[in-house]
Amino acid sequence: MKAVMYSDGGSRGNPGEAGIGVVIQDINGETIKEISQYIGKQTNNIAEYQGLCKGLEAAIELGITDITCYLDSELVVKQIKGEYKVKNEGLIPIYQMILPLIKKFEAFKIQHVRREHNKRADALANLAMDNK
Repeated sequence: MKAVMYSDGGSRGNPGEAGIGVVIQDINGETIKEISQYIGKQTNNIAEYQGLCKGLEAAIELGITDITCYLDSELVVKQIKGEYKVKNEGLIPIYQMILPLIKKFEAFKIQHVRREHNKRADALANLAMDNK
């Protein structure tokens, strides 16, 4: 099954109270799953990575084999693509958790989008922080 995923993570303060938001849609744009989760006190970048990780895990559980991921974090996208090295010690463990998840897909793409194209995932991340 083919799908698209929008994920986001944010923190209020850096580090601060953090949440993630994920939207998984089928190829017709119908929402299959949404995730809004508070993740405690984290940095913004860790929250972005956690959103991607949680979304990939959910996609695997749903039986998705071909996924395109959209994130508004240029850092995470470029690190996953191998364009930037992961130098931050706090990001290395979650980066290493994501790589084997990616390999479970027959096809995987990741793309940076502007924040206005990631509104629902952002809203879900903010909802998680609001409802902690």
